Amino acid sequence: MTKPSISLTELAEKGSDVDVLREMIQYVAQRLMDMDVEGRCSAGYGERSPDRVNSRNGYRERSWDTRSGTVDLRIPKLRQGSYFPEFLEPRRTAEKALTAVIQEAYIQGVSTRSVDTLVQSMGMTGISKSQVSRLCGEIDERVQAFLNRPIEGDWPYLWIDATYVKVREAGRIVSVAVIIAVAVNTDGVREVLGMAVGASEAEPFWTEFLRSLTRRGLRGVKLVISDSHEGIKAAIPKVLKASWQRCRVHFLRNALAHATKGQRQMVRALISTIFAQETPEAASKQWRLVADQLREKFPKLAKLMDDAETEVLAYMSFPSAHRKQINSTNPLERLNAEVKRRTRVVGIFPNDPAIVRLVGALLLEQNDEWQLQRRYMQLEGLQSLSGNPQTRLSAVVD
Repeated sequence: MTKPSISLTELAEKGSDVDVLREMIQYVAQRLMDMDVEGRCSAGYGERSPDRVNSRNGYRERSWDTRSGTVDLRIPKLRQGSYFPEFLEPRRTAEKALTAVIQEAYIQGVSTRSVDTLVQSMGMTGISKSQVSRLCGEIDERVQAFLNRPIEGDWPYLWIDATYVKVREAGRIVSVAVIIAVAVNTDGVREVLGMAVGASEAEPFWTEFLRSLTRRGLRGVKLVISDSHEGIKAAIPKVLKASWQRCRVHFLRNALAHATKGQRQMVRALISTIFAQETPEAASKQWRLVADQLREKFPKLAKLMDDAETEVLAYMSFPSAHRKQINSTNPLERLNAEVKRRTRVVGIFPNDPAIVRLVGALLLEQNDEWQLQRRYMQLEGLQSLSGNPQTRLSAVVD
């Protein structure tokens, strides 16, 4: 292995132009990451050591914008856990987007008292409309490139959900739906596929959103996971030839609403026996047994179960290794919670583009973080769900 000092000497001999400075920055940053990863692994690259607690798993390419220009880095990947160097500031775009939205609200005179306080504390009262416009344009370019990128490959599992934010529209404050789609491809990798803003979750809105995903290349969807909103249910069969999974968590909340507070623990325990079954046949049999047990005392709950059996147990027809992740919208709920946390800072958005700017930036950076983590879903069974099965060779990494 080449000694670091030799590489540094070679760089110094090249001269004093800008390219050399950029290469020096690249070299130092790469060495810092290598040393950081060595510390996390408790062993050097390729070193056999009884103290080793982790090992490398290749690299991920990443561009880093510096004052000396763009530097191409190779970020080490770990077999266990994820690694991202602190100096790359993974949240930078989202923070810029938040700042831009707050500035725009302030400039347009539609900010709330909390936004006014933030503007004062951040020292942005002297910001001009042209400066805000320029900053928004920079962020919008990145966000739109992300939200409109081509979708390649097969995506067997698709989660879709909506959250609501407030916006000023024609002098009124109204709530609008922000819908988000997340999917897993046949490599087990999870990505944010898209988002849209609309007046409500009506069927035409959902239909157009799903069609926009297919126009960008979405294919191979076998299961769509969502809540039981009528708009979603009507849109899915119009656009996708896929099964529909009603979120198990949402269903349980609906079921418990038919029982008193003192009865809910018993009802929850009975329904949980259904989800403990290992085969679709056993789960269906147990479902009907529980429904019959509850029928006399909870007729409305029993009727709910009679109507919902197929849609709540749809996930049982898919590989058992995936069932924990595909039985509910929990993976998307956590993402929605982060969106709500960030949008709460703004309170009331000045317009729809401001919503897309902030939420889109959050989704972009969350997507980047997911790419640095281990695959979200086991490969077992994923290729069987693909319309284009491929033979894969395992990679050997030192």
